[in-house]
Amino acid sequence: MSLDLDKRQRAMLREMGVRLWQPPPAAGLVPVSDAINTVAVDVRTERAEARFDAATPAARSAPPERVPVPSVRQAPAPVRAPTSQSAPGLQSRPAGVELMDWPALQAAVAGCRACALCQSRKNTVFGVGPAAAGGAPQIDWLVVGEAPGENEDIAGEPFVGQAGKLLDNMLLAMGLQRGSDDTPLRAGVSKNVFITNVLKCRPPANRNPEPAEVAQCEPYLKRQVELLQPKMILALGRFAAQSLLQDSVPDVQKIPLGKLRGQVHRYLGVPVVVSYHPAYLLRSLGDKAKAWDDLCLAMSVAPTVAHSV
Repeated sequence: MSLDLDKRQRAMLREMGVRLWQPPPAAGLVPVSDAINTVAVDVRTERAEARFDAATPAARSAPPERVPVPSVRQAPAPVRAPTSQSAPGLQSRPAGVELMDWPALQAAVAGCRACALCQSRKNTVFGVGPAAAGGAPQIDWLVVGEAPGENEDIAGEPFVGQAGKLLDNMLLAMGLQRGSDDTPLRAGVSKNVFITNVLKCRPPANRNPEPAEVAQCEPYLKRQVELLQPKMILALGRFAAQSLLQDSVPDVQKIPLGKLRGQVHRYLGVPVVVSYHPAYLLRSLGDKAKAWDDLCLAMSVAPTVAHSV
């Protein structure tokens, strides 16, 4: 795949940690745009944010248990009734999510108490994109991450902090810029993108989302896609990919993220390209080049795709 990159896109790729390599002049020169897949990764280290699909550290071996020696007339321990694990104050998810308009959907997410995440959150994180008067914004690109982290929980906006800066640079390399209508627009870019997460509340300590939590939030994400009608969806991270592809890819929970890359999937008729979460890329610099390949794939498909109905 080849792309003609201008000075701004090359600068954005350098911010991602990806620099382009061009062979010295020789017979049968290959254009610079065709050398995009021959990349070297900058070895500059960056402080990474917590990622949601981080591996669980190996458990420490427990010391051998001491078996008490019962007395001759030791009475059996009383049997205690199991205690309820249900969290107080929870409510059912608002009814009729599939019929809500954009303002009603925003209000439903803001007041949702359908799982225990509502008890530890500071803010819900609905998403960010161009402003619209009473309806969903008109966008072509939808970026779906996994779940808010600590910074996102405080700001009420997805992808802030170091991972957010990397995502912004990735989008700028594609000619896109996050923000509402009052955000100054850079020359040569578009704000035709909406950014959201599968979960709208932060899991404590940035732990992995639990299946029940994802199930409670999925109707909100589905309705967002129906109202936004994007031309292309970027699924960033394992849980975003699993949530969007669970109905179209058999046993998607068992498939590594790397094997879901490099192909175009579908969600509600909208093309989906899977890539790595920016927080993961901050830790795994060698995969930034692969992420750029994913963006190139998405850009090659997006202009040819009509809005889904």
